[in-house]
Amino acid sequence: MGRIEYYNDPKAPKASTLIPASNMLVVNDKGEILLQRRRDTGQWALPGGAQDIGETAAQCAVRECEEETGIVAEVTGFLGVYTNPHHIVAYTDGEIRQQYEVAYIGRPVGGKPTINDEADDVRWAHPDDLDALDIHPSMHEQIGHYLAGTYPYLG
Repeated sequence: MGRIEYYNDPKAPKASTLIPASNMLVVNDKGEILLQRRRDTGQWALPGGAQDIGETAAQCAVRECEEETGIVAEVTGFLGVYTNPHHIVAYTDGEIRQQYEVAYIGRPVGGKPTINDEADDVRWAHPDDLDALDIHPSMHEQIGHYLAGTYPYLG
């Protein structure tokens, strides 16, 4: 399913859904951050996605991380709540969703970076190399809060 993201764009369509999602900012022992390049947008992002019924937000972040990157991670901290009503995602199936993400900090405990249906590349990126990557502004915000130590963010 393809999508178009609108970020503080006055031309964005009006949202019709709000679905809880979880992200995982995984940091390895070298201080590198786990990123995936999304097939649907071509941009680099933290692993994450919609929460399933029957799981906690933290379980969702762990599951999505493994599904999207091949990396098994454990939660080590809480990064924040991101609910920008001006971050709209329009899906090709007609759904128009307002951002609602909780983001966790984690560390890798297994697996290896693996491409899949959602990610055409997965890598560990050193913070000094992030500016060279096409990263969506919402992901830059979350990574920036982590790097600046300004978390938990409650927006």
